[in-house]
Amino acid sequence: MLRGNLVIVQSGGPTAVTNSSLCGIVQEALRHAEIEDIYGAVNGVLGILYENLIDLRREEPETIQKLRVTPSAALGSCRRGLNSEDFDRILALFKAHNIRYSFFIGGNGTMGFADKLSKLADKADFELGVMGIPKTIDNDIVLTDHTPGYPSVARWWAVATRDAGLDNEAIYQPDTVKVLETMGRDAGWITASTALLKEKEDDPPHLIYLPERTFDEDKFLGDVEQVYKKLRRVVIAVCEGLKDETEEYFFATKGPLYTDSFGRGQVGGVADYLCKLIAIKLKLKARCDRPGTIQRVSTTCVSKVDAEEACIVGRIAVREVILGATGYMVALRRQPGAEYRSMTCLVKLEDVAGKTKYVPENFINEEGNFVTEEFIKYAKPLIGEPLPEYARVRKFPLKRLLPPYDE
Repeated sequence: MLRGNLVIVQSGGPTAVTNSSLCGIVQEALRHAEIEDIYGAVNGVLGILYENLIDLRREEPETIQKLRVTPSAALGSCRRGLNSEDFDRILALFKAHNIRYSFFIGGNGTMGFADKLSKLADKADFELGVMGIPKTIDNDIVLTDHTPGYPSVARWWAVATRDAGLDNEAIYQPDTVKVLETMGRDAGWITASTALLKEKEDDPPHLIYLPERTFDEDKFLGDVEQVYKKLRRVVIAVCEGLKDETEEYFFATKGPLYTDSFGRGQVGGVADYLCKLIAIKLKLKARCDRPGTIQRVSTTCVSKVDAEEACIVGRIAVREVILGATGYMVALRRQPGAEYRSMTCLVKLEDVAGKTKYVPENFINEEGNFVTEEFIKYAKPLIGEPLPEYARVRKFPLKRLLPPYDE
C-alpha cells in the first residue's frame, strides 16, 4: 500500500461539528501504519500556499478527543479562489512533504477544489489520495441525504424559534410582530428548520419564506395581516437570501470589505427591511432578530446525531483512501425504517462540485409561506434527542366582578 504523509484542510464557514470530522480523521489515521506524519493546514488552503503546516501527531490524545465537542475550525479556515499557479504550488508542496493522503472538509466550493486537485495529480502522475468531507450548515451539497453541520444549526433554530415565540406571545402588545432572519445564501434549509418544534397551529413560526420561491411583498403583507387578525401576534422566519422577481437578492452588500474572493456580495439585512415595510404598510410594530454567525457554531444546541455522523465521515474517509479510493466525497444515506439510521457511501467529487441542493417543491406548501409535513419528517430526526420540554399554563379564568375596563 502507498506510504506517506497526510494533510487535513478545513475550509469555508465553521460549524458546531467541523472539528468532530477532524477528530475522526486524526484518530483513524493513527491506526494505520501506511500513514506516517499527520499535518494540518493552518487557515485552510492558505496554509498550503504559505507552507504553514502543523504536526498533529504531537498533540495530546486528550486534545484530539476534545475536538469532538469543540465548535468552529481548530485548524483555521478561509474562503479563497485558486488559479492554475496556485494549484502548481500546492502539488509542489505535496511532493516536497511527501503528502500522499489529503482530506478537504468543506462545502460545494471545497469539493470542486478537491476534484480539480485529484485530476491534476493524476495528470502529473503523482499518486495522491484525495477525499472530500462534507461540511456546511446550508445543507446544499448534492448526493448526500444531509450535510454534517446542518442538523445542529437546525436544532439551534428550532429551539430559538420556539423561545422567540414564547417571548412574542408574552409581550405581544408592544412587540406585535417578530421577524427572524436565518443564514442561507441560495437554499432555505436553515429557514425551514424553524418549524421543527411547532406542535399546534398557533405555535411559532406562523410564516416561513425561502429563497426557492420568489418573494412578493404584497402577498407577504397579506399573509402577515391574516395571521395578525387571528392571533394578534406574528412570528415570521425569513432567509437572508430572499430574491425578488428579477432573481436579485433583496440585500447583498458589495465593495472591497463585503465581497469575497468569488465576487459574491454579503447577503443579510432583509429582516430589518421587512420590519420597516410592516410598520409603514400595516401600521404594526415589528422587531427583528438576526443572530449572525453564532447560529452556525454554537454548541448550546448541538445535535448528537450530527456530532456522531461528522466523526464517522472522517473515519470512513481514511479507511477508504487507504484502500485506494481517491476523488470521492463521503456521503450519508438514510436507511429505511421507523427509526432514523444512516450509513456512508462514496460519491464522485466531480458529481458534487458546482451543484446546489435546493429545498424541493414537496417540502414547501402551495402558498409558498411555510413548509410541509414531508419536510418535518425529513429533518426532525436529524436534530436529535432529548429536546427541552416546556410547560404551558392553562389559564383558568376567575369570574369577573367589575365592569369591563375601557381605556
